[in-house]
Amino acid sequence: MENSISSSQEIEDLIRAQYVLLYVVSPEEERVAQAIGAIGDRRNRKVIAWSCTEGLKALDDSESHQDIKDPLKALDFISKYENDAIFLLKDFHPYIEGRATVAIRRRLRDLNHELKNNPKYRRAIVLLSAVLNIPAELEKEFAVVDYVLPGRKDIEKIVDEMLHSHPDLTIEARTDPAIKLHVVESALGLTEVEVKNVLSKSLVRTKEFDLETIVGEKKSIIRKSGILDFYETHQPMDGVGGMDLLKNWLNKRSKAFKPEARAFGLPTPKGILLLGVPGCGKSLTAKAVGYQWKMPLLRLDVGKVMGSLVGSSEENMRNAIKTAEAVAPCILWLDELEKGFSGAGGGGQNDSGTTQRVFGTFITWMQEKTSSVFVIATANNVKHLPPELLRKGRFDEIFFIDLPTADERATIVDIHLAKKNRDPTAFDTEKVVAATQGFSGSEIEQAVISALYDAFDERSINNDNTDIDTDRVVASCLEIIPLSKTMREAIEGMREWSRHRARPASHGSAENEETPKTGRPVEL
Repeated sequence: MENSISSSQEIEDLIRAQYVLLYVVSPEEERVAQAIGAIGDRRNRKVIAWSCTEGLKALDDSESHQDIKDPLKALDFISKYENDAIFLLKDFHPYIEGRATVAIRRRLRDLNHELKNNPKYRRAIVLLSAVLNIPAELEKEFAVVDYVLPGRKDIEKIVDEMLHSHPDLTIEARTDPAIKLHVVESALGLTEVEVKNVLSKSLVRTKEFDLETIVGEKKSIIRKSGILDFYETHQPMDGVGGMDLLKNWLNKRSKAFKPEARAFGLPTPKGILLLGVPGCGKSLTAKAVGYQWKMPLLRLDVGKVMGSLVGSSEENMRNAIKTAEAVAPCILWLDELEKGFSGAGGGGQNDSGTTQRVFGTFITWMQEKTSSVFVIATANNVKHLPPELLRKGRFDEIFFIDLPTADERATIVDIHLAKKNRDPTAFDTEKVVAATQGFSGSEIEQAVISALYDAFDERSINNDNTDIDTDRVVASCLEIIPLSKTMREAIEGMREWSRHRARPASHGSAENEETPKTGRPVEL
């Protein structure tokens, strides 16, 4: 069953069960109003909408009371209305906030009991808003429904309508079901209006349903939230050095999102937590997984989730989760998780419990989710993570990414030389590997970049063809004090913690290599 149908069905079931106060959370006012209008038709109830600009007006235009724009007078009208009806109150949430609206909150509570105990007329009140903000004294009075974004069938219907309205255009989606499917999937995560707008924009621009236009618009729309970023990654897994065990694990899970996997009895993978030394490829791996699995990569900035208004942080997290589930199958990437949730384990005393509530929303979803959203969370300091997050059932697996071994450093050196359009076979890789003992992958990259700067500077001075070579890269390595020296105790602590609590990402271990006492590689 489509999610949009289940949302509408939930509203109808609540109304049939004689719930009086409903709070529907959705930015799609027109779509929800149409759904409630259809419920009114099926249940033989008139649907009357209210707004502060238009007053009260029936959706079928059978009656109108444009003079009733005051919210308290609108509630009085509902109390006296002598007919079966559903009242749709648009953007009513500001009127139940603050000290000035005590009378409205009291009136809603009175109506809840008054209408529930009135056997003569069946009346329900639906508050429709893009944000969920219910005062504490009204929380028990309302049934809350999160009206989800359009699903595949909804978007396919919109695509069909667009095709029907442009019979003169030669659109590939009209004759090719595979292209039509790609168009539908590329529009997942958008509202109904946004889908129609982006398809129209694509037709105006290219006379076709252009996937690049749709994805570009989708990226812009998702970023408007300021919470989720839509990443178009071109990072192949071959560009990540080492981590053979982690790569093998990910390769097996990539097949588990197919329908055949469900039929075989496999559950949908939940996600992984990547712990380890900074600069060793955790974030790079997340980008590579998105590219390898051919799934949208959404980055959630936990810091931006925390809003200044009471209740807005929890709502931000819920909206981010809803968007990710609408886009599914996709990858939700949470980078440096400990910075966002570090206060969750201490009771949230510093922010009135906001961090703890947001964290609770996230881990509950992680535990219960059935959608094809694969979570990749990264963290540098496990000590700052709440213990509940590490419990089995939240993530499928926890991997520890250590400093690269000698063999892994050789691969990383070749990768970064090739990225700079240099032939790795022209370098003495073993010499560079020896010079990068105790280096992270990002430090090796910086050594190569530093050597390029030195060579380019010398080329400019001498006006010749000076280029980087093995000696220049080694010289750059000697100038870098690696993190394994400056954070030796912290890294040892991470390794000790991970021995019996996390799976290693690689077969080998850099821990067995002796780090020079000076903190610098031995000169060759």
